Amino acid sequence: MTKKADGRTARRDRNSEAVLDTVHELFVEGNFTPSVEEVAARSGVSLRSVYRYFEDTDDLLQQAIGRRVELVGDLYALEGLGEGSREERIQALVDQRLQLHTKLAPTIRAAMLRSADSPRIAAQVRTRRELLADQVLAHFDPELGRLDRSRRTELAACIDSLCSFESMELLRVRSKLSPSRARRAMVAGVTALLAASDI
Repeated sequence: MTKKADGRTARRDRNSEAVLDTVHELFVEGNFTPSVEEVAARSGVSLRSVYRYFEDTDDLLQQAIGRRVELVGDLYALEGLGEGSREERIQALVDQRLQLHTKLAPTIRAAMLRSADSPRIAAQVRTRRELLADQVLAHFDPELGRLDRSRRTELAACIDSLCSFESMELLRVRSKLSPSRARRAMVAGVTALLAASDI
């Protein structure tokens, strides 16, 4: 590859990143459906170039969501999965979900809003939801594993729902609970649900 071609590739990469970063900035500001024109004007990248880098608005937003998730993707990994006492495991799960909300809330809001009209973004959302649901089953296998399949499914779904992004939005945004109060409420809720597995 020639030096000139290398320069073009580097410029394209820089411009693409600038565009994706701009989309994230707009998400943070509450604009979850930015137009390509808005993104181009804000990023300083020409509209023509933006359309060269991305197929359409759907592709642009999908890549912006994907890039942000990649940057903080390690938060989706639940450290010490299934390890520790029940109390330690509950705290670890709640802390992970609170971290995800803190770091990714604008991106997740955008993804959920766009998923209704975008099969590709809907697939991204579904994949992450399934990952988190599977974590609950594995993390609390000592309690859930001894239940019959129907009861295990119900209890795991309740724990996953209590710790879901939507629940975080209700606690942190709608109810305006501080992180510590939201954490206390979620820990108490998961503790109560798991106590049902002892009956």
